[in-house]
Amino acid sequence: MSAEPQPPAARPVFYVSDGTGITAETIGHSLLTQFSGFRFVTDRIPFVDTPEKARLAVEEIVRAGTGQGVRPIVVNSCVDPELNRILAESGALMLDVFAPFIAPLEEELGVPRQSRVGQAHGMVDFETYHSRINAMNFALTHDDGMAINYDEADVILVAVSRAGKTPTCVYLALHYGIRAANYPLTEEDLESDRLPPRLRAHRRKLYGLSIDPQRLHQIRQERRPNSRYAELETCRREVNAAETLLRMEGIPMLSTTHASIEEIASRILEELGINRGMF
Repeated sequence: MSAEPQPPAARPVFYVSDGTGITAETIGHSLLTQFSGFRFVTDRIPFVDTPEKARLAVEEIVRAGTGQGVRPIVVNSCVDPELNRILAESGALMLDVFAPFIAPLEEELGVPRQSRVGQAHGMVDFETYHSRINAMNFALTHDDGMAINYDEADVILVAVSRAGKTPTCVYLALHYGIRAANYPLTEEDLESDRLPPRLRAHRRKLYGLSIDPQRLHQIRQERRPNSRYAELETCRREVNAAETLLRMEGIPMLSTTHASIEEIASRILEELGINRGMF
């Protein structure tokens, strides 16, 4: 009997930066979602701002590649050429997020770039910073219906449990400074053909998220294995009831099953007419 084919090794992907690494991670994640049929194991290595830290990062990258038996991928937003040279010693595929844009900008502006670590952070003013922090606090206090004062909310995500509400709210807060709350539809809510009373006054802020029942079953199984909450039939019933309710109420809705969090966030902002640039 022939052996069953082995699944492909997970490809290690590192987001490396001399700052927080959020830029590298955001761009890298967007790139990876374009390739299906691969397994990626991602890790972020922030604040690589000295040669010593770069060499430690190289050791971690090489170790991951050796362990998986495949060449790692590094999405890199370090600006210091010396740090980039050291990182390249890892033998990984190096994707410099700034490289495609530097030469055209230098030509257009008529000056060479200044490769100074941490320079980008000076472009963020304190007002923007505080707006993002306040939005993050709002998202956390209004997660899963914990707080229900939605007067200051920019958007309220409505969905069954584990459909992707919380990570979307956090992303909207961190990257756009959006005050995003989320409301989990309960069994009692789903028995009605109308919006829950506490949401009706905020109809223009509502956006529904849905998900494939099979995928929802897998997610809930990881959280509460073999529970009624995680049963496939429960997932099917809740998703069908939620979609019916949202359609009847005319609430815009998007499936999160195959969409990246960046795509979900962009669609929400576009459809609700919220025009706010990414930080």
